[in-house]
Amino acid sequence: MKKVSLQKRWLGVLALLIIVIIAYIDRINVSVLITNNDFLTTFELHDDRILQGQLMTIFLIGYGLSAFFITPIFETFLGYRRGLIFSILLWAIFTAISPLAGSIFILLIFRAILGGSEGPLFSLKTMYINEHFNSHERGKPNAVSSMGVSIGLSIGFPIITFLIYQFSWVSSFYILSALNILIGLPLVLFFIQPSNHHQNKGKKSVKQLTNTFTTALKTPGLIWVLVIEVATLSYLWGSSSWLPAYLLDEKGFSIKQMGIVSSLPFIFSVLSKFLGGYIIDRIANKNMIMIFFVGGLATALSIILTITSNNITIIILGLILANGFWGIQGAAIPTLVQHLSDPTSVGSTYGIINGLGNFISAFIPAIMGYIISLNGNDNISSGFYVLIGTQLVIAICGLLFTKTKHVAVLEHNMTNSIATKTPH
Repeated sequence: MKKVSLQKRWLGVLALLIIVIIAYIDRINVSVLITNNDFLTTFELHDDRILQGQLMTIFLIGYGLSAFFITPIFETFLGYRRGLIFSILLWAIFTAISPLAGSIFILLIFRAILGGSEGPLFSLKTMYINEHFNSHERGKPNAVSSMGVSIGLSIGFPIITFLIYQFSWVSSFYILSALNILIGLPLVLFFIQPSNHHQNKGKKSVKQLTNTFTTALKTPGLIWVLVIEVATLSYLWGSSSWLPAYLLDEKGFSIKQMGIVSSLPFIFSVLSKFLGGYIIDRIANKNMIMIFFVGGLATALSIILTITSNNITIIILGLILANGFWGIQGAAIPTLVQHLSDPTSVGSTYGIINGLGNFISAFIPAIMGYIISLNGNDNISSGFYVLIGTQLVIAICGLLFTKTKHVAVLEHNMTNSIATKTPH
């Protein structure tokens, strides 16, 4: 097998990082849009917190279904490079045409298709890292590429806020579409190169597709990792969907303050994600699972600190701590998938976990919107109790997972991979 230099492998990781950043700026666009009067007037969304939450929910439903069903097709027939090219082109198109929606119904359809086009992204990313890095060195590339989530959200809130309030809500869609075409697509074309192993798998068939999918479903510990993924994504989508409204409508922040403060927690989670990846590569045993127990519990406590205080400094500190502890867990899920799943179905396994995780967590923004509506439209913090619950679920799962037989499989696969695999 032809070796790929460390420099080229990491250039691919950095390319994936930038693509994820663009994707997450795109995803939280509507979180800022629901604070804009012109957008709300255009689609008749004033004072309808449930429908506002559904703008994110419908995106995630499309995302989840696509990650679950489309990823095995990409893994079997296209591979991660061509899959990324197809996805980026599709989500650029539907981002560009979103402002042309004449009604909220059409906009929701566009949001669902947009989510579907982005669905395979993290599975394709996981496939690339699994193929180009050894077992004992995947934590850091997983962490670095996943840092795109936090970076995208940290710069996305102020960027989208600036575009919307300095120009128009329509301009934000057009600029995001251009970013995909002018930056995302060239990055894949120049830096995401498959190895010889990836290029020479032979002729593909429907039977092979079925085998890929069924092998993924048999992954040890699949249900445990899925539950953790659901809870992790529930925090991400719930917090990013309602944080701007929480700061603006409940705490009285100005538009400028809201954009800056919304980004701060995600800036700190960038650093914590890398820390989590470093810890994973250093631990390399079942103690890796304890990241979920510590991170989940600490995140829950930090959210409680945030919503029970009226002190601005404590609120900001609580948000930073919550995202910091949440970020530490970031690299652990794809690393677990890479260690537990069969090498032929890594992408599909992550697609199942990420797809169902996004599909189920898609309802969290809408659920939070419903809870908020029951407690008064300005009482946004009431919805944040849902996020506390998700992090307690992670802590419990992290603790219980260490007692299952799947830990022995994890340790065996990690030890065997370190002993026998050489770099590509």
